[in-house]
Amino acid sequence: MVGTFTANLKGFMKVPKRLQPLVDDGLVDEVLFQLMSGKEAQVYVVRCGEHVRCAKVFKEAQKRSFKQAVEYQEGRKVRNTRRARAMSKKTRYGQKEQEDAWLNAEVDALYRLAEAGVRVPAPMGFVDGVLLMELIADADGKAAPRLDDITLTEEQARDYHGRVIAEIVRMLSAGLIHGDLSEFNVLVENSGPVIIDLPQAVNAAGNNNAERMLERDVDNMRRYFGKYAPDLLVTDYGKEIWALYESGDLHPDSKLTGCFEHDTASADVDELMAVIDAAKEEERDRQERMQDNDDED
Repeated sequence: MVGTFTANLKGFMKVPKRLQPLVDDGLVDEVLFQLMSGKEAQVYVVRCGEHVRCAKVFKEAQKRSFKQAVEYQEGRKVRNTRRARAMSKKTRYGQKEQEDAWLNAEVDALYRLAEAGVRVPAPMGFVDGVLLMELIADADGKAAPRLDDITLTEEQARDYHGRVIAEIVRMLSAGLIHGDLSEFNVLVENSGPVIIDLPQAVNAAGNNNAERMLERDVDNMRRYFGKYAPDLLVTDYGKEIWALYESGDLHPDSKLTGCFEHDTASADVDELMAVIDAAKEEERDRQERMQDNDDED
């Protein structure tokens, strides 16, 4: 694996400042090259002994463009009560604690999902805002492409779609929702799709937006794969998955149909109007009682 990458290098890369502590501590032996730079982080390919891995260097808060939206953070637990109190304030310490919690969210999610059998990059450690993890490679041993970078056959689209949906089910069974899933954060290795980028992972049980985010993740995958396999466009896995989850019947290996029977029962208009009229009458009675009391005074 090391030879595959180093053979293509034209020279040695200078060690980035944020990676220097890991080199000094012997966690990283060599920085081979920068793989990508995004809104949240820069990713480098590094050598750790005989292994080639990824080092994801998270950008500092003021240099990142991704919004730490409240909707993503709702339901996340902070073990330390002092930290929780600090995060609720706008002090410098509180903002730092909030930033640390945001960065740790992806690390915690990776460990949790890897343990649950979800195909994500295996985490190798988190030091000073740098996440060491498995390098996802293609059949030639090179860094795997994103789903958006490849062209699929109709058969491949159905196969990959089924695999991604299965991963979403395993994620939700472990209590998490990706929250920002699209063709841009799914890599394709030799054996199939790998889900990446989880700083915004959502706690399904504690977040009021969980259902909407799950359906959005599923719908993004449906639209993307549906470009190659149009029959996928009529599926409704999102609502089916959530219904199973809410009823307590969702399991990592749940068999899905892609169908969901929507509630098409029409509202009883007469009953609804009766409830409204009763509320109005109750309010009139209340106002009259108040007026009578005022007159007595």
